[in-house]
Amino acid sequence: MLLYIGISPKEPPTNGRMPSRSTLRQRLRTHYAGNAAGSTLRKTLGCLLGDDIGVTLRRVGYGDRYTFGNQGEQALDRWMDEHARVAWFETTQPWLLERRLLASGLSLPLNIRDNPCVAHTLHLKAIRATAMRRADLMPVLTDNGGLRRPIATI
Repeated sequence: MLLYIGISPKEPPTNGRMPSRSTLRQRLRTHYAGNAAGSTLRKTLGCLLGDDIGVTLRRVGYGDRYTFGNQGEQALDRWMDEHARVAWFETTQPWLLERRLLASGLSLPLNIRDNPCVAHTLHLKAIRATAMRRADLMPVLTDNGGLRRPIATI
């Protein structure tokens, strides 16, 4: 079952700024070995699964970033290893395919940006906002939940 779609690079800006140089490989690394501060997918999954896998969103570093801390990010890694699957399709303008898929009526409940299903996005935004408000009441962690896996495995 497809629950989320993501693209890389994103659509080139029309305001004269430099286009994204991100690659699909880099984006997958962020989702699979990064942390919730850099991956909206990780943040959403962790917020949804928090009680089940024992993770809590926390402020880290200077308090302006949110992750699940090293232990929480590791728990999310384990869950993703067991349950998440990735497939990709190469295209020169991935933003056009993403737009078509989101507009097609296909249910993609973990996508927030540009998702036409308002019920999904409002629900996810509320869960994430609650997790962030709770994190704001807790002490800031010094660990950032950063890269935990060897790059070669991703």
